Amino acid sequence: MAIPGIPGGDVTARLDPALRHLSEIRTDLSPPVLGAVRDSLNQRRAETARSVDTVGAEVEQREVPVEDRVVTVRIYRGGPPPSPVVIYCHSGAFVLGNLDTDHRQCVEFARRGRCTVISVDYRLAPEHPFPAALDDASAILQWAVHSAVELGIDPGAVAVAGSSAGASLAARLAQLATAGQVPAVVFTLLHQPVLDDRPTPSKEEFTATPGFDTEAVRWMWRHYAGERVPAGAVPARVGELDGLPPTLITCSELDPLRDEAIDYALRLMWAGVGTELHVFSGTCHGFDSLVPEWETSEQLFAMQGAALRRAFL
Repeated sequence: MAIPGIPGGDVTARLDPALRHLSEIRTDLSPPVLGAVRDSLNQRRAETARSVDTVGAEVEQREVPVEDRVVTVRIYRGGPPPSPVVIYCHSGAFVLGNLDTDHRQCVEFARRGRCTVISVDYRLAPEHPFPAALDDASAILQWAVHSAVELGIDPGAVAVAGSSAGASLAARLAQLATAGQVPAVVFTLLHQPVLDDRPTPSKEEFTATPGFDTEAVRWMWRHYAGERVPAGAVPARVGELDGLPPTLITCSELDPLRDEAIDYALRLMWAGVGTELHVFSGTCHGFDSLVPEWETSEQLFAMQGAALRRAFL
């Protein structure tokens, strides 16, 4: 049994057998290789996106003018208008990824949730540090609500969702909505979320885990928010969570981000927010993207789809 603050032994042995072939995969976000890592990921995810079966989800891409820039979105329609809508922010440690990164997940959400999903191609750090990504996500949330009739969506049935760093943006959108700074949302879906820049036992423990490890976490925050991380960049630094919308949080057991997900879920429950938490045993960060056809990934997609359907009743 792993003890907080003490290495938990051979992580490979703790991985589900279906994931052990990934045991040597690492995410290197150090500046000398960041560009190459981006290019490699973009190429792989573009190839994967082309092979995704989109039956049951109508997909289109748009350029949305917002203030002094244009934000590209990909829209997935999985239900008849006016449909509920999910504003989605992709994974990538704030520094990687684009609309192809979580294409499969967005198709699954649209089909299983019988809703429209609007995926945001937000600006990436370090070229565009905080608050650029959050500003882009906020702008698209506001655009979607203001364009509800044209988009065929229900402005009273808006959810926010994201994976990893994208889940951090989704969490902050929910907080801003509760504070009245952006349109209201009725549900939050966070997968393997980045929620806290502070130390946790899982960050101390998982220094060499596939998908994501402690060193990658350090570089992520440095790229996104600099040496002194602003409180507004960190969902867990918000003092009061009362009034937030119902939330589903899913995370991996063998992930440096695990404990902040669990801590945030507890705080939500203590604040009286309807909260569902699921920790997937034997999994590493990004398992649903790395092995989407795996039974456990299918269980995750089914859980997320069912949560969206309940939220939109």
